[in-house]
Amino acid sequence: MRDYELVYVVKPVLDEETREGVQNKIKEIIETNGGEVTKVDAWGNRKLAYPIAKFTEGFYTLVNFKASVELPKELDRNLKINENVIRHMVVVCD
Repeated sequence: MRDYELVYVVKPVLDEETREGVQNKIKEIIETNGGEVTKVDAWGNRKLAYPIAKFTEGFYTLVNFKASVELPKELDRNLKINENVIRHMVVVCD
């Protein structure tokens, strides 16, 4: 198992319940595929470097997790089809 970091940005107009739903879906994907969430850190609304889908702000969240090599591909696939996530990035931690 490797250590990974996921940073994702959701639309700033979403309510708390919807943001938690996205976060719970990500945790569910990680845990059902044999991974383990070690830390979740909500950074809050921040200004984007450039407009994305006509938004100038986004709600940032950092998720640290341990998983096998195949899990980030599955996570990436799910985040691409989620209409509430406007950007995401998964990186391997050394």
